[in-house]
Amino acid sequence: MENTAKKPRGKRGQGCVYRPKGSRNWWIKFSVAGRIVQESANTESRREALDTLKGKILKYTNGEAVDCRNTTVESLKESMLAAWKLHGRGPHSIKWAKGCWKHLLAFFGNAKANSVSSQSVRDYMEKRKAQGASNASVNRELSILQRAFALGFEETPRRVTAKLYFERLPESKPRQGFIEEKTYRALAENCEGLYLRAMLALAYSFGFRKGELLNLKVGNVDLLARAVRLETSKNGEPRQVNLTDETRKLLSACVAGKAPAAFVSDSKEVVGEALARGCCSFCGCGCGCGFARAGPLAWLLAWPCLPHRFSAPRRPELDSLSRMPACFTSSMSARALW
Repeated sequence: MENTAKKPRGKRGQGCVYRPKGSRNWWIKFSVAGRIVQESANTESRREALDTLKGKILKYTNGEAVDCRNTTVESLKESMLAAWKLHGRGPHSIKWAKGCWKHLLAFFGNAKANSVSSQSVRDYMEKRKAQGASNASVNRELSILQRAFALGFEETPRRVTAKLYFERLPESKPRQGFIEEKTYRALAENCEGLYLRAMLALAYSFGFRKGELLNLKVGNVDLLARAVRLETSKNGEPRQVNLTDETRKLLSACVAGKAPAAFVSDSKEVVGEALARGCCSFCGCGCGCGFARAGPLAWLLAWPCLPHRFSAPRRPELDSLSRMPACFTSSMSARALW
């Protein structure tokens, strides 16, 4: 039997091993950066406990140790958002991430990070799908959780034992097809109204998104430099495009006599009235959708399957752009249209 006589104290900072009263296993105890680490060595041998102690101290010294006993999913969320803000992520990205965390925390709550398993992830998928969430939404939310675990794993010392992996739910494939020059000219010929014609040209030439078109202001247009400058874009950075001859002529007419703060769309022409006229003669659907000869642009602006979502300030004169008839759910896609 191993000699259990009291041993002399080791040097300060080397930690110690001890066996609590009533326990068969030895425990280890040491200090790291002013914090006491105390845990079982899971062995009845003092020699093995000393080896465990030395190994633990070495891992903590090299930043390889993992102490996730007190790491919760919510603490990973706070760390991730703080890191995003520190590295200059845009406000839209932060807002989107917070929306994802709202659903994640409702399920995982204050659970410890080491309790998140593959089964708990599958349970989350089932719950969100039962709530009506799409596969794409569930995948995006779990990708946020996955990123939080990755950041925790990369910290020194590590806050989680491993990165999080999950099998993504199947998503529908991107729509195929692109608007060709011939199609664009057909749209332009049937587009009634100066503003609508200009927005159609911008959408086709530069791939402007719906929100960028609807909120384009006169101050964003520099006719002398032949450019349009947007203050922000999807990635949160400014964007500038050089105008073609066609778009420059159309915008020149749209912005004439307007203040820089005015919307390019502000004019005597009411867009909603133009969209209220019938246009089944253009699309040939015969459904009575009620889109005017100006409807092709509305087709572009309100395309229901666009990958880009936008929340713009409400503008009553453009409300009709958000109503899409069933005949416009064809297989064309974004730069397809954007």
